[in-house]
Amino acid sequence: MIKLAGIGASRGIAIGKIYLLDRSRMCVLKYEIQKDEINKEIQRFKEAVAESTKYLNKIKEKAKKNLDSKFLGIMNGHMMILQDDLLVSETIDRIKNERINAEWVFQKSMKRLRNIFLKMDDEYLRERGKDIDHVGNLILRNLIGHDQESIADLNEKAIIVSRDLAPSDVVQMKKDKVLGFVTEAGGKTSHVSIMAASFEIPAVVGLNGIIEKAGLGDSIIVDGIEGVVIINPTKEEFKHYLKKLQIFEYHNKELLKIKDFKAETTDGFSVKLMANIETNLEIPLAKRQGAQGVGLFRTECLFLNRQDLPSEEEHFQIYKETVESFAPHPVIIRTLDAGGDKIVPQLNKIEANPALGLRAIRYSLKQLNIFKEQLRAILRAGHFGNIKIMYPLISGLEEIQKANEILEEVKEDLSRDGIPFKKNIEIGIMIETPSAAVIADVLAHAVDFFSIGTNDLIQYVLAVDRTNEMVASLYQPLHPSVLRLIQLVLKSAEKANIEVSVCGSMGGNPLSALILLGLGKIDSMSMYAHSLPKIKKMIRNVSLKDAKDISSHILTLSSFKEINDYVSAEVPKRFSDDMNFADLN
Repeated sequence: MIKLAGIGASRGIAIGKIYLLDRSRMCVLKYEIQKDEINKEIQRFKEAVAESTKYLNKIKEKAKKNLDSKFLGIMNGHMMILQDDLLVSETIDRIKNERINAEWVFQKSMKRLRNIFLKMDDEYLRERGKDIDHVGNLILRNLIGHDQESIADLNEKAIIVSRDLAPSDVVQMKKDKVLGFVTEAGGKTSHVSIMAASFEIPAVVGLNGIIEKAGLGDSIIVDGIEGVVIINPTKEEFKHYLKKLQIFEYHNKELLKIKDFKAETTDGFSVKLMANIETNLEIPLAKRQGAQGVGLFRTECLFLNRQDLPSEEEHFQIYKETVESFAPHPVIIRTLDAGGDKIVPQLNKIEANPALGLRAIRYSLKQLNIFKEQLRAILRAGHFGNIKIMYPLISGLEEIQKANEILEEVKEDLSRDGIPFKKNIEIGIMIETPSAAVIADVLAHAVDFFSIGTNDLIQYVLAVDRTNEMVASLYQPLHPSVLRLIQLVLKSAEKANIEVSVCGSMGGNPLSALILLGLGKIDSMSMYAHSLPKIKKMIRNVSLKDAKDISSHILTLSSFKEINDYVSAEVPKRFSDDMNFADLN
């Protein structure tokens, strides 16, 4: 038996046999070419790009019959990479100038572009570097002459084990044959992970060395809940996971029974539960899990895997589709949050301290053309449904006033052009800086709603970068200072009679969501779709009075340790055994 720990990318448990997809790293040799061979080498490279384009087009056409158009959008993104200047034009120029073979030069260009993404702190953006790998390796295989092995040929039920999987692999697969995915590469926000979650196929990624340990036909267990993979399990392990699978499926069915019920406490207080999404690919899963709209649409993904900027029409079509998909529920579009750890290659410049630099609303107020195009698209999409605008990383009243002035200019332009749009659109801000929280009473009179972005708020309040493993233990959502600041924001919102939402990770965790519920009036919570059912179950099993009692006592405590000790002892006494409050983060 071999037991390995990775990253649970798609919840669920799969038990079956291994199908080993071992696309071993290609051996790329470097050699010089003669001057009279340059044109021939360039032509060979162009043919490899053309063959790769033809291959992706073929997959796309075949998949059109079976897959949602949202998934085909990934294929379009990969095809755009095939025309990327750094990958194609630069390669051709270097073949001419350096007189080196196409494979070697192209691999260098691919590495340079990929490294731009791999240096990013934001996980979602970092994973886009894998897309460059997928497309680049396809071109390299065509240059070298390797055949493209495909999981489309899988005829028996199996669990795919591979170094990595491209979206084109997932698009081609027979969903009734693939029980699960296991890969060496990848993270929770890779396209494959998002697609696996949407298809509800268990997946574990980030398992370095799995290829060397796995054998074709070996038995394997994939635990996408805990991020664990077991190769050739013992009889006892097999029985344990078979029981765990049965329990998981039972709980999932039970949770989905309440997906259309209200998220209402036992004493009648209702909370709207909404989804955080980064791409339209996540719409089907969010709807299946009972999302009452989108509480946070992160729009940075529109700028990725490309060297140009998205057009107003591209923005508009994506927002319109999202709004129509969730009607009559609201869709809250966060304007571009570039900068900091969210580096967008065609926009950002290197800064000494990016977390405190030109990012989010500050960036938009400097780059008015980009900001206005996005606002135009949001307003236009608002003509087709319930859409709202949210400004990120607000630190003071002046930023709201300036952003709203620009919004009014855009409205005037649309009116003059005779283009229909939503005139009375609601405006909100993210409360994620300490300054915004402290003057929330002032800001509340300038907007229609607040959304508390707990991830950044905690980071800035505690001065802790949670992606830094040396200080990650200091990132404590239930720190007294964080809870007191959130309560201050909730009181300010209630006094001004505006709605307030929580859209950070705290809302998707049953324990912290319970405590938030008791801190003050929260109208909605927004989270990743897979968390929606368990949060709804928690809310339906508690009273607002109990939540307030717990939170009131917590606010009298002085340290995170005291809070942790209290909730560990108190919460289990008050709630049924099947409520899981174990994970603080």
